[in-house]
Amino acid sequence: MTILFGKLPMARVGILALIQESNTFLPGATTLDHFRQELLLIGEDVRKQFAGAHHELRGFLDGLRRAGIEAVPLFAARAMPFGAIEPAAFETLLETMLDQVRRAGHLDGLLVAPHGATVAANFPDADGEWLTRLRDLVGPEMPIIGTLDPHGNLSPAMVAATNALVSYRTNPHVDQEDRGLEAAEIMAKTLRGEWKPVQAASYPPMAMNIERQCTSESPCRELTGCFDKVRRRDGVIGASLMLGFPYADVDEMGSSTLVITNGNREFAQQLANELAAEMWALRQGLAGNFLSVEDAVAQASHLPGPVCLLDMGDNVGGGSPGDGTWIAHELLRTGIGPAFVCIDDPQSVIEAEKLGVGGTAMMTIGGRMDELHGAPLKATFTVQQLSDGRYSETGVRHGGFTEFDQGRTAVLVNNQGLTIMLTSKRTPPFSLRQLTAFGLKPERFQILVAKGVNAPLAAYHEVCPSILRVNTRGVTVADMTQLPYQKRRRPMFPFEVTTSWLN
Repeated sequence: MTILFGKLPMARVGILALIQESNTFLPGATTLDHFRQELLLIGEDVRKQFAGAHHELRGFLDGLRRAGIEAVPLFAARAMPFGAIEPAAFETLLETMLDQVRRAGHLDGLLVAPHGATVAANFPDADGEWLTRLRDLVGPEMPIIGTLDPHGNLSPAMVAATNALVSYRTNPHVDQEDRGLEAAEIMAKTLRGEWKPVQAASYPPMAMNIERQCTSESPCRELTGCFDKVRRRDGVIGASLMLGFPYADVDEMGSSTLVITNGNREFAQQLANELAAEMWALRQGLAGNFLSVEDAVAQASHLPGPVCLLDMGDNVGGGSPGDGTWIAHELLRTGIGPAFVCIDDPQSVIEAEKLGVGGTAMMTIGGRMDELHGAPLKATFTVQQLSDGRYSETGVRHGGFTEFDQGRTAVLVNNQGLTIMLTSKRTPPFSLRQLTAFGLKPERFQILVAKGVNAPLAAYHEVCPSILRVNTRGVTVADMTQLPYQKRRRPMFPFEVTTSWLN
């Protein structure tokens, strides 16, 4: 092991990332092209991409530099949330990653960024699989330390293959860079011999509803407070709440806890169990509240605007198609507005471009993937604007994204006060620049529809005094009992409401 002490050589730490949230209820598969279109980088291109991003990889880079450790960027791949990864694509990604490690020369450690909810068709626990292969390649002595998205479904394989994992503490995720810095600090102190991180997890038989997963709202806020207290205990290096990702039908699906201590695995397990018991005690409050489309629109009409309606069943950040129309139909039916909805519909964008700015026609919009997300919306619209759909975000937002490209974009308006933004590429509503970059003023709308659950809050809280989560139908429906699970654990709360557990 090479460490920076006096005249000794500088330690070298490799950086790896493979990030994708896999919705197994979608009929489509994630291919290698999905990664190529989003992010697939090796070597120094990783450093260039993430040097200015609000992301854990930037935290890795900056944290190692501050510690006097050479950062060796090796591999980074990310794809938009979609279906499970095709077997051939997953094997190609892993072989590329591992080949970069083989070619890197001497390394003293690895900083890794799995997502935690990645599923490959041939490996349901895809994160556990690639971390295990990485451990097999570098051997048992090299420290492997990393970050997780708390929307991951933590597996024993992930825990066994690594020395320490820390999840983001906030949802919306606005602390990714900080967690990257935290992981880099753990790595630095491990290489210097100051810490010997060991970790343990606990898996209560429950799934926290995604509607209840905002860390600044009760009861999740109180639960995260328990983790804050544990982090302050002597001998504790880290404590992570894994909220879970309900849209992956895998054995690991569910909420869990993870604690890292300095050399005391039994203590880590004790604390992980205690935190799991706190979560279990709050399970009824974490089961979710479900507001119908009709009630949500009715409430929004009487609240100070803008009111953000979160379209949970068409959550683009959870893999949904982004072409859902349930709320748009209700807005048209009631005439409540002015209102804004973004719909991914490349075909309608082409039709709008043929009409040109100022053109008016009866159009059929959205609902193209299936009827689950609502029927196509038919109404007369005028094309207000056409653009390339690119915009930048300078603020810290969910996911650490700074550059967005939603493809060719059309903004339509109708005489009932409904504005629809049509995009050619699915784009999650993580930034208000999605509106303001194209001359739309959020504060002028009574209702803003955002296709998400908690992720949009980091942006929309700035302009919306009221936010309502709407239980729309779709592949990301908030009511988990509506999803056709085949592989989840049983019994499990809230599916089997009488489930008991003694940790």
